[in-house]
Amino acid sequence: MAIIIGVSVGVVFYTSFYLPESLLKPSVDEHILQPVKETIIEMIEGSASSSQQDNFVPKLVNIQLGIDNYVIWKNVDTTAHTVTPDHRTEDSYSGVFGSQGVIKPGYDYEFLFTEPAIIEYHCEPHPWMTGKLEITKQRF
Repeated sequence: MAIIIGVSVGVVFYTSFYLPESLLKPSVDEHILQPVKETIIEMIEGSASSSQQDNFVPKLVNIQLGIDNYVIWKNVDTTAHTVTPDHRTEDSYSGVFGSQGVIKPGYDYEFLFTEPAIIEYHCEPHPWMTGKLEITKQRF
């Protein structure tokens, strides 16, 4: 009987207190969650070639939270690519940054940044494809 009561109390605690708290997202200002515009980065045609100078266009992107922090990578190439951070990067609101698998031609990868960061990234199958994001707070 004591075991049943103990297990029941444990289950109630886990489902009522621990689980909801662990899944709770941080509070983020609405203007950051609904930016004024989006930033588009294209993986241009021919990016799979190591002799191609341009691949992620633009390569360096300055982003301001609340202005253009919703970023879309568009694959306009004929080859699949990835958006892979050089170092594991996690946004406390949006989660882990980086495409899950490849981005096929004609498809996109989207991410909403909610925190300042400097992120360097590349394409996993084509490591010469590199880019950099500098995410800052909005300047008033």
